Amino acid sequence: MPEIKYKRVLLKLSGEALRGKGSYGIDNKTLNRIALQIKEIVKLGVGVGIVVGGGNIFRGSEAEAAGMERVTADYAGMLATVINALALQDVLERLGVDTRTQSALEIEKVSEPYIRRRAIRHMEKGRVVIFAGGTGNPYMTADTAGALRAIEISAEVLLMTKNGVDGIYTADPRKNPKAEKIEKITHLKALSMRLKVMDTTALSLCLDNKLPIIVFDSEAKDGILKAVLGKPIGTLVTSES
Repeated sequence: MPEIKYKRVLLKLSGEALRGKGSYGIDNKTLNRIALQIKEIVKLGVGVGIVVGGGNIFRGSEAEAAGMERVTADYAGMLATVINALALQDVLERLGVDTRTQSALEIEKVSEPYIRRRAIRHMEKGRVVIFAGGTGNPYMTADTAGALRAIEISAEVLLMTKNGVDGIYTADPRKNPKAEKIEKITHLKALSMRLKVMDTTALSLCLDNKLPIIVFDSEAKDGILKAVLGKPIGTLVTSES
């Protein structure tokens, strides 16, 4: 058995990561690949919570720019995360991983309501818990939901996957070829440099609660496993200078 560095983690999956190479929806091969990695770390005894985004189906910011009222757009985006959560739950359970979906929006037919103590109890029993519906509030992103749930369940690290980017750079590497990768940075410096790690509310939550973040490419081979084992991958955001 390999030595585990983090025994309880919160995995933040972007909606874009679930669409694979496509421009919309869920790519089954990508979903299965991610689920297999989750199964592997569960077998090692790691407690796993997951927050999924919904950008592969609906982006509230784009809908708002097109004229939709902001609060309505945000709630529609939350519903998109529920679709992704159910798809991931289905794949995990077909792989033999006991999984529960909890939603911040009350949708009794398809998910449990989010209850912190119940979520922790599920993880103590070896179940994966998928947190859908964001925080249940408009004006809050899935990044903020990821940071909040990680703190609530006492996760030791927030694993944040990015679509096609293998860490944090001084600028967007897809637009600026001179952008330099940052291997390690503090929360405070990431905030002061206005780096696109996550939204400032989420990053501030992690700073205040000394929650480390590992940012890596969702397509990295065994990326989730490497992060859990403490092997070098992506960028580490920490409270330690």
